Amino acid sequence: MNSAISCLGNAIWFLCGGIIMGLVWWLYGVLCFISIVGIPWGRACFVMGNFAFFPFGKMPVARDVLTGKPDVGTGPWGTVGNIIWLVLAGVWIALGHLVSAVMCAVTIIGIPFAWQHVNLAALALCPIGKTIVPAPLADAAERAAAERGFRDGRY
Repeated sequence: MNSAISCLGNAIWFLCGGIIMGLVWWLYGVLCFISIVGIPWGRACFVMGNFAFFPFGKMPVARDVLTGKPDVGTGPWGTVGNIIWLVLAGVWIALGHLVSAVMCAVTIIGIPFAWQHVNLAALALCPIGKTIVPAPLADAAERAAAERGFRDGRY
C-alpha cells in the first residue's frame, strides 16, 4: 500500500513541478562538472536531482549514519564543501524550492507537495555528505546510529 501511494505521489509530483526542480539540480550539476574542481558538488547535484524528480518513499540520510563510519564528505572537509556550496548555489536552489512550496500550498491537495519542497530546500543548503535511500532504510539507519551513540556513551 505504501509503495502504491509513493508511486502515485511521485507521478503527480513529477508532472506538477518536480521535473522543473530536478532539472535545476541537474543544471547545477553540469555546471559543477564543467569546472573540474566542482566534480564532488556535481555528483551531489545529480543524486539530489534524482531525489527531486521522485522524492516520495525516499529520504536523505548522512552517509556516516548509514554506514557507521565517517568519510570525507561527513567530516570537516564536508563542512567546508557545504559552506562553499551554500554560498555559490545552495541558497538559489533552496529559494527555488521555497517558491515552488508556496505555489503548491495554495491548494489543500498541494500541501504534501509543498512540505516536500520545504524538505528539499533544507537539503539544498547542505547536500554534501548525504545520500538518498528508501525511507525504511533511512529510519533503520538512524535508529542504529542512535543505538550506537547510546552504547558508546555519546548521549
